[in-house]
Amino acid sequence: MKPVVALVKSKGHYEGVFEALNLIENQISEGIKGKKKILVKPNFVSVHRQLAATHVDAVRAILDIISKYYSGKIIVGEGPSFSKLKEGLINFNFLELQKDYDVDFVDLNEDDTIEIEITDSQLRLNKFHISKLVVDSDYRISVALPKTHDCVITTLTIKNMVVGSLGGRNRINEKWKIHQGPKNMNFLLAKLALKVMPHLGVIDGFQGMEGRGPTGGDPVDLRVAAASSFPTSLDAVMNVVMGFNPFDIGYLYYLNEWNIGTINLNEIEIIGVPIESVVRKFRPHPEYYEMLKWK
Repeated sequence: MKPVVALVKSKGHYEGVFEALNLIENQISEGIKGKKKILVKPNFVSVHRQLAATHVDAVRAILDIISKYYSGKIIVGEGPSFSKLKEGLINFNFLELQKDYDVDFVDLNEDDTIEIEITDSQLRLNKFHISKLVVDSDYRISVALPKTHDCVITTLTIKNMVVGSLGGRNRINEKWKIHQGPKNMNFLLAKLALKVMPHLGVIDGFQGMEGRGPTGGDPVDLRVAAASSFPTSLDAVMNVVMGFNPFDIGYLYYLNEWNIGTINLNEIEIIGVPIESVVRKFRPHPEYYEMLKWK
């Protein structure tokens, strides 16, 4: 069976995400059966600039779909690189979610951790500490936005989950240990993804970021949304939408080689709108050609 990716044109952060999720709602309802701990992982690489962060309305759309099939408390967890989670929750109006949904917020930088050792002779550092909550969650949802990146070309649902889970209590520098040059960083992202792969990936592309992402880039009015239970394929599809070749994205290439999903569009079923109808070539980060040296 081909992995299915829902791709839609978006009229708003909520509307686009809800429509994309609606197209794969049967898969979501099946996937969520019997689950006991659901984690929604937004992207707060900045807690001050909304363009760089997940919009609260995208999370509202996710909660409206998930709440149909799950009656327990849902955790919204994130580990910002330079700030406390609460600052982003306040600035981006996430605390308002508690008025309408049974949600708790967890700063993953303050969570207990599990040590992961990755064996490879080329790595400078090979032991990483990742959030126990992320590992223990039996249904992980990564909600990202399409952005260019200064180290690995693009950042979408898989990278959002991996880097946000690094850290834990008193371990804020864990996020920087992964930065070991283009080749090692892509390899590490793929290896760590095996431990925390999302069960559901959601991309709110109502507005994206090009150029000096993931925080200082320029807005792109992309007006699309996408969702899938196959995050490797989802991120591949969105790379094509952004004008990039998914085989140039190192961590996606490795996952494809290890048969953790496919990034070959001929092997992916895209439902909703044709991909060619929403392609909008993003301007890459100025270090784009340096990043290609992972190959």
